[in-house]
Amino acid sequence: MGRYKKSNGTLRPSSFALMLLAVLLLVPFLARASDIVVIEVKDAITPPIASYITENIDNAVNKDYQAVILRIDTPGGLDTAMRAIIQREMNAKIPVVVYVSPQGARAASAGALITLAADVAAMAPGTNIGAAHPVSIGKVGDSGKEGESDTMVEKVTNDAVAYARSIARQRDRNEEWAEDAVRKSISTPAHEALEKGVIDIVASNMDELLEKLDGMVVTKDDKTFELKTKDANLIEKPMGFRYRLLSTISNPNVAYILMLIGLAGLYFELSSPGAILPGVVGGISLILAFFAFQTLPVNYAGVALIILATIMFIAEIKVPSFGLLTVGGVISMILGSILLFRTPEMYAQVSMGIILPVTLCFSAFFVLCVSLVVKAHRRTPVTGAQGMIGEKALVYTWNTDGTGKVFCHGEYWNARGPAQLKNGDWVEVAEMSGMELKIKPLDKG
Repeated sequence: MGRYKKSNGTLRPSSFALMLLAVLLLVPFLARASDIVVIEVKDAITPPIASYITENIDNAVNKDYQAVILRIDTPGGLDTAMRAIIQREMNAKIPVVVYVSPQGARAASAGALITLAADVAAMAPGTNIGAAHPVSIGKVGDSGKEGESDTMVEKVTNDAVAYARSIARQRDRNEEWAEDAVRKSISTPAHEALEKGVIDIVASNMDELLEKLDGMVVTKDDKTFELKTKDANLIEKPMGFRYRLLSTISNPNVAYILMLIGLAGLYFELSSPGAILPGVVGGISLILAFFAFQTLPVNYAGVALIILATIMFIAEIKVPSFGLLTVGGVISMILGSILLFRTPEMYAQVSMGIILPVTLCFSAFFVLCVSLVVKAHRRTPVTGAQGMIGEKALVYTWNTDGTGKVFCHGEYWNARGPAQLKNGDWVEVAEMSGMELKIKPLDKG
């Protein structure tokens, strides 16, 4: 007799337990087949953003989810970060959908190529895609030779054009449009992009996108996927604290402020050794600023000008320049701040709304330090030998040879002065020699 034999029209307990166990084991896989991971980017494409995207794509592949939807609204970003995302998109073992959303969003520059590389490219009405011309964010043209600069720009542009066309060809999209987006920086609205074969879907919201994706067939590496998104379970994967922190630090405004805090902190630690806190804060801030600089198009002439400004502020304390060093420091800091990041892209520049207040506060702080130092230098000494000069003293005992004792600062001092002085006279300290005071009659005027 087998274990699955019916008894009185019912299954034995052992059969029911086995069936229940089988269902429980299959449920995760059945549920996973309908799961779709949704990740969202509303920022410039930087290395932290690229890590966030690639990590979630890898995780979705490992868990055998149905697909990944990447919602983007980006002004562009770094070439290296963009290429890392595109490589992961094109080599993922499951379909990757890029959706430019919400209405009013854009996929510009690097975002345009990321959208082109998707298995399914979608846009919301009122969005645009394009403007993918590469900009000079490195040392192009630093030599000052126009011919070399033009040649380098042409090389970079040709490389970007070839890359865009190869992506469009691989995804069976409009190659001519891809080239124009790079060479001519054209930007195209959603419905026009659909008509030109740049994207596959125009959808107003996520529900409409899922409805239009349902039943679509995607082929990757000779493997066919039929998307079943109508009743799909969406798994939102928001950016975690680590990536949010790294992304915030990579903001040029934040990186700029961190650098200034770091310079100020190290100055205080070096000028007042043992304070500890300024050195710790300054060191951490500088390290974070250097991390951000590796993800941003830094112009080291700008960094040099800001460091020069700090040196001028410090020198003002030591050298009586009558404010010239402070003025030079303010000018140097403003120029350095403007030149700090070498790119016409607004997302990678320090905002003037940040430069002016920070520069003025930083300069005002050093001016205050200078004024306090000058004031301290001009103050009459109140301690030591210099502090005794000019003090009033009362003659306690006096001898005919011009020596005696006086009472000054709550103490009795040996004194020397005019012979005609007598006990009870008020005198003024003119000089201090060792432990003896030289006194003179008090000026009655």
